[in-house]
Amino acid sequence: MKLTSLAIVAAASQAVSAHYIWTTLIAGSTQSSAAVRQPPTNSPVEAITSGAMTCGASPSPAAETVDVAAGSTVSFKLDNTVYHPGPAAVYLGQVPTGQTAASWDGSGANWFKIAEWGAQFNPFKFIIEGQGQVTTTIPQATPSGEYLLRVEQIGLHVAGSPQYYISCAQIRVTNGGSGSPTKVSIPGYVSATDPGLTVNIHFPTPTAYRVPGPAPWTG
Repeated sequence: MKLTSLAIVAAASQAVSAHYIWTTLIAGSTQSSAAVRQPPTNSPVEAITSGAMTCGASPSPAAETVDVAAGSTVSFKLDNTVYHPGPAAVYLGQVPTGQTAASWDGSGANWFKIAEWGAQFNPFKFIIEGQGQVTTTIPQATPSGEYLLRVEQIGLHVAGSPQYYISCAQIRVTNGGSGSPTKVSIPGYVSATDPGLTVNIHFPTPTAYRVPGPAPWTG
């Protein structure tokens, strides 16, 4: 069997074996599923121009908003440690004036990336492979206020058909700074032709990889 055929078989096997949800926010000693807008199923978002790219497809409302100090760490935890190969990223969405994290639908150019996990090489693999959670720091210069904290992991097992696994948590940043990151809209922040989405990760083996979307803001 040719290598390309083996890759197709492997991709088809993975496609039915690993769907998942980012279910839990961890902020300091606080671990909360109630702060996460829970997706109704573990199916991915595949239409990158759809509104589901913001916080997933028809997530249920979150019951609480968690306080997180600027400069402290936050994590998102999966319900499954086996997931499709691909990158991950975390974004903050600044809630517009007059709204709350609970009421905001995530629309408008209010989002900025604060972390990403791409690939490593020799041998090639994605950095978060085998990890059950991702952890990053809220930049110290992040202005105080309410935000949606959004995690995405992109399954790239089928070339040209990326699968997004997305959740949003409601947080309130305290002790913040006066940073002013460049913001983007979600959807609208990535293109279907982005090389980071169209890449065939099975064959030939990639020798370079860039995570789709803007560069992370570190504050």
